[in-house]
Amino acid sequence: MTLQTIESLDPGITGEDREAQPLSPSAGAPQAGAPVRTDREALRVLVVESEPRAAQSLVQGLRRHGYLADSVATGAKALHAHHSADLVLLDLDLPDLDGLEVCRSIRSSCETPVIAITARDTELDRVLGLQAGADDYMSKPYGFRELLARIQAIMRRVRPREPQERIIVRGPLRIDLDNWEVRLDGKPVELTRKEFGLLRMLASRPNSVVSRRQLMAQVWDDSWSRPGRTIDTHVSSLRNKLGSSSWIITVRGVGFRLGHP
Repeated sequence: MTLQTIESLDPGITGEDREAQPLSPSAGAPQAGAPVRTDREALRVLVVESEPRAAQSLVQGLRRHGYLADSVATGAKALHAHHSADLVLLDLDLPDLDGLEVCRSIRSSCETPVIAITARDTELDRVLGLQAGADDYMSKPYGFRELLARIQAIMRRVRPREPQERIIVRGPLRIDLDNWEVRLDGKPVELTRKEFGLLRMLASRPNSVVSRRQLMAQVWDDSWSRPGRTIDTHVSSLRNKLGSSSWIITVRGVGFRLGHP
Protein backbone atom coordinates (compact mmCIF):
# COMPACT_ATOMS: atom_id res chain seq x y z
CA MET A 1 0.00 0.00 0.00
CA THR A 2 1.49 3.32 -0.89
CA LEU A 3 1.41 6.25 1.48
CA GLN A 4 0.04 8.44 -1.27
CA THR A 5 -2.91 6.10 -1.79
CA ILE A 6 -4.02 6.26 1.83
CA GLU A 7 -3.33 9.89 2.66
CA SER A 8 -4.79 11.33 -0.52
CA LEU A 9 -8.09 9.60 0.14
CA ASP A 10 -8.27 10.29 3.86
CA PRO A 11 -6.78 13.75 4.38
CA GLY A 12 -7.40 13.48 8.10
CA ILE A 13 -4.44 11.10 8.38
CA THR A 14 -1.42 13.12 9.36
CA GLY A 15 2.21 12.31 9.95
CA GLU A 16 1.77 12.61 13.71
CA ASP A 17 1.17 9.74 16.13
CA ARG A 18 1.57 7.05 13.50
CA GLU A 19 3.39 4.48 15.58
CA ALA A 20 1.41 1.27 15.64
CA GLN A 21 0.16 0.12 19.03
CA PRO A 22 -1.03 -3.26 20.34
CA LEU A 23 -4.53 -4.52 19.65
CA SER A 24 -6.04 -3.36 22.91
CA PRO A 25 -8.88 -0.95 23.80
CA SER A 26 -6.44 1.67 25.03
CA ALA A 27 -4.26 1.42 21.94
CA GLY A 28 -7.18 1.72 19.59
CA ALA A 29 -8.96 4.47 21.46
CA PRO A 30 -10.41 6.78 18.81
CA GLN A 31 -9.68 10.45 18.72
CA ALA A 32 -12.38 12.98 19.52
CA GLY A 33 -15.19 12.74 17.01
CA ALA A 34 -14.48 9.17 15.95
CA PRO A 35 -17.04 6.44 16.64
CA VAL A 36 -16.98 5.16 20.21
CA ARG A 37 -17.99 1.52 20.19
CA THR A 38 -19.08 -0.88 22.87
CA ASP A 39 -17.00 -3.99 23.53
CA ARG A 40 -19.42 -6.06 21.45
CA GLU A 41 -19.08 -3.71 18.50
CA ALA A 42 -15.36 -2.97 18.67
CA LEU A 43 -13.64 -4.27 15.56
CA ARG A 44 -9.99 -5.29 15.78
CA VAL A 45 -8.24 -4.91 12.43
CA LEU A 46 -4.81 -6.35 11.71
CA VAL A 47 -2.97 -4.59 8.88
CA VAL A 48 -0.31 -6.77 7.24
CA GLU A 49 1.90 -4.35 5.30
CA SER A 50 5.69 -4.32 4.85
CA GLU A 51 6.00 -0.60 4.11
CA PRO A 52 6.11 1.17 7.51
CA ARG A 53 4.75 4.56 6.49
CA ALA A 54 1.90 3.06 4.49
CA ALA A 55 1.02 0.72 7.36
CA GLN A 56 1.02 3.54 9.92
CA SER A 57 -1.11 5.74 7.68
CA LEU A 58 -3.69 3.01 7.23
CA VAL A 59 -3.72 2.17 10.94
CA GLN A 60 -4.18 5.83 11.81
CA GLY A 61 -7.01 6.18 9.31
CA LEU A 62 -8.80 3.15 10.75
CA ARG A 63 -8.41 4.46 14.28
CA ARG A 64 -9.86 7.78 13.25
CA HIS A 65 -12.97 5.88 12.23
CA GLY A 66 -13.23 4.07 15.55
CA TYR A 67 -11.52 0.76 14.82
CA LEU A 68 -8.90 -0.93 16.98
CA ALA A 69 -6.03 -1.32 14.57
CA ASP A 70 -2.46 -2.62 14.63
CA SER A 71 0.04 -3.61 11.96
CA VAL A 72 2.73 -6.20 11.32
CA ALA A 73 5.30 -6.16 8.53
CA THR A 74 5.82 -9.82 7.71
CA GLY A 75 3.84 -12.93 6.94
CA ALA A 76 5.36 -14.77 9.90
CA LYS A 77 4.17 -12.10 12.30
CA ALA A 78 0.76 -12.10 10.66
CA LEU A 79 0.39 -15.82 11.28
CA HIS A 80 1.18 -15.22 14.93
CA ALA A 81 -1.02 -12.13 15.41
CA HIS A 82 -4.14 -12.82 13.36
CA HIS A 83 -5.81 -14.86 16.11
CA SER A 84 -6.50 -11.66 18.10
CA ALA A 85 -8.03 -9.83 15.13
CA ASP A 86 -11.61 -9.68 13.88
CA LEU A 87 -10.49 -8.85 10.33
CA VAL A 88 -7.18 -8.93 8.45
CA LEU A 89 -6.11 -6.52 5.72
CA LEU A 90 -3.45 -8.56 3.96
CA ASP A 91 -0.98 -7.16 1.46
CA LEU A 92 0.00 -10.11 -0.72
CA ASP A 93 3.45 -8.69 -1.49
CA LEU A 94 5.37 -9.54 1.68
CA PRO A 95 9.14 -9.78 2.21
CA ASP A 96 9.27 -13.23 3.79
CA LEU A 97 6.30 -15.34 2.76
CA ASP A 98 4.01 -15.40 -0.23
CA GLY A 99 0.82 -13.55 0.64
CA LEU A 100 -1.36 -16.25 -0.87
CA GLU A 101 0.24 -18.85 1.42
CA VAL A 102 -0.35 -16.58 4.42
CA CYS A 103 -3.98 -16.24 3.39
CA ARG A 104 -4.35 -20.02 3.05
CA SER A 105 -2.79 -20.54 6.48
CA ILE A 106 -5.14 -18.05 8.13
CA ARG A 107 -8.16 -19.60 6.44
CA SER A 108 -7.15 -23.13 7.40
CA SER A 109 -6.91 -22.23 11.08
CA CYS A 110 -9.89 -19.89 11.58
CA GLU A 111 -12.78 -18.03 9.98
CA THR A 112 -11.33 -14.53 10.45
CA PRO A 113 -12.30 -12.44 7.40
CA VAL A 114 -9.42 -11.47 5.11
CA ILE A 115 -9.34 -8.64 2.59
CA ALA A 116 -6.43 -9.09 0.18
CA ILE A 117 -4.85 -5.81 -0.92
CA THR A 118 -2.22 -5.83 -3.65
CA ALA A 119 -0.90 -4.25 -6.80
CA ARG A 120 -1.61 -7.53 -8.60
CA ASP A 121 -4.72 -6.59 -10.55
CA THR A 122 -5.22 -9.19 -13.28
CA GLU A 123 -8.26 -11.43 -13.32
CA LEU A 124 -6.05 -14.43 -12.56
CA ASP A 125 -4.56 -12.68 -9.53
CA ARG A 126 -8.04 -11.93 -8.18
CA VAL A 127 -9.16 -15.51 -8.75
CA LEU A 128 -6.09 -16.89 -6.99
CA GLY A 129 -6.59 -14.53 -4.05
CA LEU A 130 -10.22 -15.53 -3.60
CA GLN A 131 -9.38 -19.21 -4.01
CA ALA A 132 -6.70 -18.84 -1.33
CA GLY A 133 -9.45 -17.88 1.10
CA ALA A 134 -9.72 -14.09 0.86
CA ASP A 135 -13.23 -12.78 1.50
CA ASP A 136 -12.60 -9.78 -0.72
CA TYR A 137 -9.87 -8.45 -3.00
CA MET A 138 -8.80 -4.86 -3.62
CA SER A 139 -6.27 -3.65 -6.15
CA LYS A 140 -4.03 -0.66 -5.61
CA PRO A 141 -4.64 2.19 -5.82
CA TYR A 142 -7.96 2.07 -3.99
CA GLY A 143 -10.21 4.52 -2.19
CA PHE A 144 -10.16 4.60 1.60
CA ARG A 145 -13.92 5.07 1.73
CA GLU A 146 -14.37 2.02 -0.46
CA LEU A 147 -12.16 0.04 1.90
CA LEU A 148 -14.29 1.11 4.87
CA ALA A 149 -17.45 0.15 2.99
CA ARG A 150 -16.04 -3.28 2.16
CA ILE A 151 -15.03 -3.84 5.80
CA GLN A 152 -18.52 -2.92 6.94
CA ALA A 153 -20.13 -5.17 4.32
CA ILE A 154 -18.04 -8.17 5.35
CA MET A 155 -18.68 -7.63 9.05
CA ARG A 156 -22.42 -7.37 8.47
CA ARG A 157 -22.26 -10.90 7.10
CA VAL A 158 -20.06 -12.42 9.79
CA ARG A 159 -21.43 -10.40 12.70
CA PRO A 160 -25.21 -10.36 12.36
CA ARG A 161 -26.79 -7.81 14.65
CA GLU A 162 -28.38 -9.05 17.82
CA PRO A 163 -32.15 -8.59 17.89
CA GLN A 164 -32.91 -5.23 19.47
CA GLU A 165 -35.42 -5.01 22.27
CA ARG A 166 -38.55 -3.39 20.91
CA ILE A 167 -39.49 -1.59 24.12
CA ILE A 168 -36.68 0.13 26.01
CA VAL A 169 -37.30 1.01 29.63
CA ARG A 170 -34.84 3.19 31.52
CA GLY A 171 -36.32 4.09 34.88
CA PRO A 172 -39.43 6.21 34.28
CA LEU A 173 -38.57 6.51 30.58
CA ARG A 174 -40.30 4.11 28.19
CA ILE A 175 -39.50 3.98 24.47
CA ASP A 176 -41.73 1.92 22.17
CA LEU A 177 -39.73 1.37 18.96
CA ASP A 178 -42.58 -0.19 17.00
CA ASN A 179 -45.05 2.60 17.67
CA TRP A 180 -42.49 5.45 17.79
CA GLU A 181 -43.81 6.42 21.19
CA VAL A 182 -42.00 7.85 24.21
CA ARG A 183 -43.51 8.07 27.68
CA LEU A 184 -42.02 9.62 30.80
CA ASP A 185 -43.71 8.72 34.09
CA GLY A 186 -46.56 7.35 31.99
CA LYS A 187 -47.13 10.62 30.12
CA PRO A 188 -46.51 10.86 26.36
CA VAL A 189 -43.60 12.96 25.14
CA GLU A 190 -43.98 14.39 21.63
CA LEU A 191 -40.71 14.09 19.71
CA THR A 192 -39.63 14.76 16.16
CA ARG A 193 -38.29 11.88 14.09
CA LYS A 194 -34.66 12.94 14.66
CA GLU A 195 -35.18 13.49 18.40
CA PHE A 196 -36.70 10.01 18.65
CA GLY A 197 -33.79 8.48 16.75
CA LEU A 198 -31.27 10.28 18.94
CA LEU A 199 -32.97 9.19 22.17
CA ARG A 200 -33.38 5.63 20.93
CA MET A 201 -29.68 5.36 20.12
CA LEU A 202 -28.59 6.67 23.51
CA ALA A 203 -31.12 4.57 25.41
CA SER A 204 -30.13 1.38 23.58
CA ARG A 205 -26.55 1.86 24.86
CA PRO A 206 -27.12 3.09 28.40
CA ASN A 207 -23.59 2.41 29.64
CA SER A 208 -21.75 3.72 26.59
CA VAL A 209 -20.74 7.06 25.17
CA VAL A 210 -22.08 7.57 21.64
CA SER A 211 -19.89 9.80 19.52
CA ARG A 212 -21.12 12.70 17.43
CA ARG A 213 -19.98 10.96 14.28
CA GLN A 214 -21.95 7.86 15.18
CA LEU A 215 -25.05 9.96 15.75
CA MET A 216 -24.57 11.68 12.40
CA ALA A 217 -24.17 8.31 10.67
CA GLN A 218 -27.10 6.51 12.26
CA VAL A 219 -29.63 9.24 13.00
CA TRP A 220 -28.89 11.65 10.14
CA ASP A 221 -27.60 8.97 7.72
CA ASP A 222 -24.50 11.06 7.08
CA SER A 223 -21.16 9.34 7.75
CA TRP A 224 -18.89 11.96 6.23
CA SER A 225 -20.01 15.47 7.20
CA ARG A 226 -18.40 17.00 10.25
CA PRO A 227 -20.88 17.09 13.15
CA GLY A 228 -21.91 20.72 13.59
CA ARG A 229 -24.49 22.41 15.76
CA THR A 230 -27.32 20.23 14.46
CA ILE A 231 -26.78 17.58 17.12
CA ASP A 232 -26.47 20.14 19.92
CA THR A 233 -29.74 21.77 18.86
CA HIS A 234 -31.59 18.47 18.94
CA VAL A 235 -30.00 17.46 22.24
CA SER A 236 -31.08 20.77 23.79
CA SER A 237 -34.63 20.33 22.50
CA LEU A 238 -34.74 16.75 23.75
CA ARG A 239 -33.56 17.76 27.22
CA ASN A 240 -36.29 20.40 27.41
CA LYS A 241 -38.99 17.92 26.39
CA LEU A 242 -37.77 15.37 28.97
CA GLY A 243 -37.78 18.09 31.61
CA SER A 244 -34.17 17.75 32.72
CA SER A 245 -30.71 18.19 31.23
CA SER A 246 -29.58 15.19 33.30
CA TRP A 247 -31.23 12.78 30.88
CA ILE A 248 -28.49 13.40 28.31
CA ILE A 249 -24.93 13.81 29.56
CA THR A 250 -22.35 15.57 27.40
CA VAL A 251 -18.91 13.93 27.32
CA ARG A 252 -16.76 16.81 26.17
CA GLY A 253 -14.81 16.17 23.02
CA VAL A 254 -16.45 12.79 22.41
CA GLY A 255 -20.25 12.71 22.38
CA PHE A 256 -23.18 11.91 24.65
CA ARG A 257 -24.53 9.20 26.92
CA LEU A 258 -27.85 8.56 28.56
CA GLY A 259 -28.12 9.84 32.12
CA HIS A 260 -30.82 9.77 34.79
CA PRO A 261 -32.18 12.77 36.70
